[in-house]
Amino acid sequence: MASAFMIAAGVAATALAGRAILRHAQSGGAAGAGIFQHLKGMAGIGGGVDKGFDDPMSRTEAAKILGISSSADRDTVAKVHRKLMILNHPDRGGSPYLASKVNEAKDVLSGKTRTNPFR
Repeated sequence: MASAFMIAAGVAATALAGRAILRHAQSGGAAGAGIFQHLKGMAGIGGGVDKGFDDPMSRTEAAKILGISSSADRDTVAKVHRKLMILNHPDRGGSPYLASKVNEAKDVLSGKTRTNPFR
């Protein structure tokens, strides 16, 4: 019983300390300002993305979505696409929107053109 209490107290203390550090950094604390900007960038919170997806998707944007070079060969594109779709397939709880963007990125980098009747 005492060990469970000690674990809970440790987790609570760590959470409160982390919260205090982040609040200090966010308010412009000298040492923590750089850390907060780094965390914002990692979390995707206002870290340089000011707009949505391009319409139509460019090769550069497609490469960023798949996380590969825009000059990658078709085998590399296919392997990365397969891996991302296994991880994010809508039938397995993934986002249909993200899956459609991954598919569109594969098509752009593979040289295939898709016609979307909804655009």
